[in-house]
Amino acid sequence: MATTPTTTRTATGRTDAPTRREQILKEAARLFAERGFHGVGVDEIGAAVGISGPGLYRHFPGKDAMLAELLVGISERLLSGGNLRVAESDGDPRALLGALIDGHIDFALDDRPLITLHDRELDRLKDEDRKRVRQLQRQYVELWVTVVRELYPDAAESESRTAVHAVFGLLNSTPHLAALGRVPMEDLLRRLAHGAFGALAAAGP
Repeated sequence: MATTPTTTRTATGRTDAPTRREQILKEAARLFAERGFHGVGVDEIGAAVGISGPGLYRHFPGKDAMLAELLVGISERLLSGGNLRVAESDGDPRALLGALIDGHIDFALDDRPLITLHDRELDRLKDEDRKRVRQLQRQYVELWVTVVRELYPDAAESESRTAVHAVFGLLNSTPHLAALGRVPMEDLLRRLAHGAFGALAAAGP
């Protein structure tokens, strides 16, 4: 059955009607996450968006290209969203860290299939695409580490970096969590993330 187009919310906060290409990617992500990359055919992806399988080739040369755009694309959007929050900040590291946490929570709740895909299928990307994902991820981590070190200057850099990775692991666990309502889940993840960073306040140099 074809899906009904709905508004989409990206990691940068954009909300508008998805393009056909975005619809295809969303359904591909869902199906890949549910059945595995090799367990999904082009015809199934096409059926999910109401077009023939061969019609997908007007948008993508194949499944490999869809997977690459999904994983590279979300890494790009997370980084651009983080950079936007930095640019819009008023110099208050606590407020900026809160904005970064909220942005990542939106991703973790709205794009759970992409988290599953990253964990399972990253090694299927071509070398250049996989290196691009890793490069973007390192930049995203450094953005967070910079803010955390400003907020908790007495913590060692290694502790700050470890805390950032630990919070990512916490927030990216959403595909495995029991279902709660959207708002209760947001509130819980937010409290947990701030609590994890707050532990750095007691850390020594």
